[in-house]
Amino acid sequence: MEKILIIDDNKLIRKSLKETLSKVGYNVIEAEDGESGLDLVRSLHPDLVITDFQMPGIDGLEVLAEIRKLNIALPVILLTAFGDVVLTIKSIQLGAFDFLEKPIDPNQLKSTILLALNSVKVSNSLNEVLHEDASSESMIEDNILVGKTIQMKEIFKNIGRISLNKVNVLIQGETGTGKELIARLVHYSGITSNQPLVIVNCSALTETLLESELFGHVKGSFTGSIRDKKGKFELAGEGSIFLDEISEISLNTQVKLLRVIQELEFERVGGEETIPMKARIIAATNRNLEELIKEGKFREDLYYRLKVFTIDLPPLRERKDDIRDLVIHFLHKLNKRFNKNVVKIGDGVIEMLKAHDWYGNVRELENTILQAIVMSKSDVLEKENITLNTRQHQDIPVAIEIPTYRSLADLEKYHIKRILDEVNWNKLEASHILDITRPTLNAKIEKYSLTRG
Repeated sequence: MEKILIIDDNKLIRKSLKETLSKVGYNVIEAEDGESGLDLVRSLHPDLVITDFQMPGIDGLEVLAEIRKLNIALPVILLTAFGDVVLTIKSIQLGAFDFLEKPIDPNQLKSTILLALNSVKVSNSLNEVLHEDASSESMIEDNILVGKTIQMKEIFKNIGRISLNKVNVLIQGETGTGKELIARLVHYSGITSNQPLVIVNCSALTETLLESELFGHVKGSFTGSIRDKKGKFELAGEGSIFLDEISEISLNTQVKLLRVIQELEFERVGGEETIPMKARIIAATNRNLEELIKEGKFREDLYYRLKVFTIDLPPLRERKDDIRDLVIHFLHKLNKRFNKNVVKIGDGVIEMLKAHDWYGNVRELENTILQAIVMSKSDVLEKENITLNTRQHQDIPVAIEIPTYRSLADLEKYHIKRILDEVNWNKLEASHILDITRPTLNAKIEKYSLTRG
């Protein structure tokens, strides 16, 4: 029989809650204030705590914070007579399992208690999975490259070979596969580890600005150049310069970059002084450069200068055996960042993740785990907190037939119904797609009397 502690300074409320919960088989103990409630937590070790917010002495949030120190796995349900948004947010941030407003709906309370106690049972049945080797040679600053599949092991071996030489490297792979992490690994694993790593996103700048960023400029060389400025090649020194999305630079800039690689020197924009280029170039792209060469959009001679050594990163759907290790890594990383304690993986979670196609690759997986951690009410990563993008990956947009001659309300009803059907009525995912909150979505469903099918 589970033991539930009720902390509330109102005797009538304690009596009412005790009667309700005793009838369904719980062993209920009571405390009239926060201090005595915490004493009972220490001495009687309840399975769940229900505490009021506003009480004499320490309030419910303080009780919650102290319980989290005593037993981080003990679920706490906070009650209040005030529907305060800030209070709701604060209670969840401190780790409350749920936040209920008075007057309490008995059925809602019993349902919430059942969910909370079940989450503890699930947690107790699982082993902690966070045993990451912090001394691993694949740790680069705060980033860890995870991979035990044959493809990733071969990439790591090749990085070991090239990192002892300052050869140019071209990294190819789909968006989200971890090209920048590979660049960091190349840089920090070998002879450039104590030198600067300078990163340039080539797609984020216009041609003029990119040249200024890469080569620097002298005062007065163009409007707004009020002082001399060193470029990224100069700042990289004898380290590495990472040119991300290299496919996006103009043909004119490609010519200038080719000259730098061939001559190992450059001039600042508007300047005459020749500056030696000593850095290794690491370039990355998610596009097929050979196809761009055929289309006349990328210089073939520059391509071969950049790809002295090539690393082809496989998409996540081709290395699904790495998913479990990646999930463990992201739990470790995101728990620290967001002050969470999700350290166990629920039954069926890895199988569920392996069944997904992951067209957004490792980045999509990390975002998915982040969302699940934020939504988690316990220390377990559970399937119900994971939202997958179930929309099919298609290169050709599908024409959608929309009924004509409808009012704005009719169009809204049609659109919401279509999205709900597409995601199999997963309201969380539908609300993300529609860019509205869950309560708003529920209100729209009720307003338009929407149903499945």
